[in-house]
Amino acid sequence: MPNWKEGDRVQVVTRPVTEEDRKANRYYDHMAGLTGTIQNVYGADEIAVKIDPSALTKISADVHRVSIERMREKFLSSTSDEQKKQLSPEELNFGANYMLLIRSADLEPAK
Repeated sequence: MPNWKEGDRVQVVTRPVTEEDRKANRYYDHMAGLTGTIQNVYGADEIAVKIDPSALTKISADVHRVSIERMREKFLSSTSDEQKKQLSPEELNFGANYMLLIRSADLEPAK
């Protein structure tokens, strides 16, 4: 098991999903092969990886895009007009990172 640290480029391994994975919600087919950068290491079973947007499949990218749109709508609907005036265009059109919490055993150095 590599000694992962923040900033390491990684790829999620491709392997079959086990029954234990399903019970623990720790690995899914859509995660296989994704690349990204380690943002935080909480422990061997909890490593936060910021996934590269270009690594997402079309379906995952669409789900992520819709999620961002919903977050923006919720934020804007709960923000007063006075508060909105104080925000920059970048703040009003914020993005979100695609993050995964992954076990060390399911990571390998990016190729």
